[in-house]
Amino acid sequence: MTFTTRPTLRGTFGMVSSTHWLASQAAMGMLERGGNAFDAAVTAGFVLHVVEPHLNGPGGEVPAIVATAQDPTPKVLCGQGPAPAGATIAHFRSLGMDLIPGAGPLAAAVPGAVDAWLLLLREHGTLTLAEVLEPAIDYADAGHPLVSRVVDTVTAVRSLFEEHWPTSAQLWLRDGRPPTAGELFANPAYARTLRRLVQAGLAAGVDREAQIEAARRAWGTGFVADEIDRFSRLPFQDSSGRPHAGLVTGDDMAAYSATWEEPVTLDWHGYSVAKTSFWGQGPVLLETLAVLDALGDPGAYDPATAFGIHAQVEALKLAFADREAWYGDGADVPAKALLSREYARERAALIGDRASWELRPGRPDGAQPRLPAHVRAGAVRSADRSDATTGEPTVQSDGVTRGDTCHVDVVDRWGNMISATPSGGWLQSSPTVPELGFPLGTRLQMFWLEDGLASSLAPGRRPRTTLSPTMVHRDGQPVLACGTPGGDQQDQWQVPFLLRHLVGGQTLQEAIDAPAFHTVGLPESFYPRDMEPGVLVVEDRLDDATVAALRAYGHEVRVSDAWSLGRLCAVSRDPATGVLAAGANPRGMQGYACGR
Repeated sequence: MTFTTRPTLRGTFGMVSSTHWLASQAAMGMLERGGNAFDAAVTAGFVLHVVEPHLNGPGGEVPAIVATAQDPTPKVLCGQGPAPAGATIAHFRSLGMDLIPGAGPLAAAVPGAVDAWLLLLREHGTLTLAEVLEPAIDYADAGHPLVSRVVDTVTAVRSLFEEHWPTSAQLWLRDGRPPTAGELFANPAYARTLRRLVQAGLAAGVDREAQIEAARRAWGTGFVADEIDRFSRLPFQDSSGRPHAGLVTGDDMAAYSATWEEPVTLDWHGYSVAKTSFWGQGPVLLETLAVLDALGDPGAYDPATAFGIHAQVEALKLAFADREAWYGDGADVPAKALLSREYARERAALIGDRASWELRPGRPDGAQPRLPAHVRAGAVRSADRSDATTGEPTVQSDGVTRGDTCHVDVVDRWGNMISATPSGGWLQSSPTVPELGFPLGTRLQMFWLEDGLASSLAPGRRPRTTLSPTMVHRDGQPVLACGTPGGDQQDQWQVPFLLRHLVGGQTLQEAIDAPAFHTVGLPESFYPRDMEPGVLVVEDRLDDATVAALRAYGHEVRVSDAWSLGRLCAVSRDPATGVLAAGANPRGMQGYACGR
């Protein structure tokens, strides 16, 4: 029997899996009140702003994939805000920058998460705004016990807060010290912000949808937009080592609205796998699955063997190389060609018995790929910066952070399902807006300051985000929602999970608990945008023979701690029986599933 750290939960009423137990249980509470999966997900989203502020916040973003009981066809909810009107390549170049900073107000995109959660609640929820925000307001006002990772993050940026970001110091360094793990921590300013949104809704009358729309206006054109406009004009030090003002204005806030979009899908082994479109990295997972199929070797599907790991990693490298050359918002992406069987066979032919140390974008439809000059120059980092505890990154003293995120999946008894990956607006990303109780994000760092690329910076464009929720359908019905934090590793950790569960037949928890791995032989999406060619990171639960075989394939294997890579969440539903299931990652001692 395969070892698991906890059981796969099963029931028929509802299931939630998220990266923090308080968010999971708060979401479950909405299901118990009679709410649906979308009410529950919105509740979890706002609670995550409070309890995982080092991993997401109201100033960040959220992409999600949803399927409703009335219309099971997957839809993408895009809560990724675009570059503000003043964010031009010329502006950053005039400041002497070749890369957009990884921390500070200059790197902020328009906040997208809150408007997206409210749009989801309006269109597919059933409960009122006051009901779904109640848990987040309570945790922000009365306090919640801080997890140790929040404390570690605040400690890492203490000097930055003390010397340059006084509004963040005021919130996080009370009595001149960082908080302690387990300490009750309250954020009264954010509680007031949420209450004002609720009050704006109540002032609009008794109609639920009118209340939500009023709260959206209070956010986008009201008091929140006013405070962001004012605060963005103030200069603060960023990771360039110099102070700069931000670029997000009230007009940018007013112009933004979350959107519904069609997903990109791949028919695969009797399933349809749905991801966000090519403005994000989600199609990397689809490309990888298509290339593995094209190899024609069932052994490539086994993440427990050296050959299976080798094949999956090499397929991922090829897909990520295409991400660098072809993916981006507003770009002329050859989407059909990238996911075609012919192209998959062409790419699969490049996978041999030796690990590639090169970045090899393809030529879909014969087109010539173009890589950023920074990537062509071959910048290489000398040491792994990922944390060896949860797969979360190490936060540097200047606030620069790589790949930190949250995730939540929900399925209810009616068959509604959602997979959402909120991120950005981290406590360490930018100075706290004191009247609102949260900072802006730094997602602009994923653009390139070079014209003519798929992901070149331009006002109104969405950054090529790493956020990558997944939904799987069978016979037209949603059967699985999953995802993980991890930046560039998100799809890397999801590929073996899907292979173990959908092909190998493992339960959700078995597939989550199995040893994880990923490559860092690809350009990082986060500042300073470096890479480590040939490096493969594996958990040390892989046996010595497998590690030796991977080295024989030519991988530079870096062995990490036993439970160190990824924070997967997943829920599922069997349409034939109505049985629901859920699993959550034990790594980091923070993610939990609940349900009945």
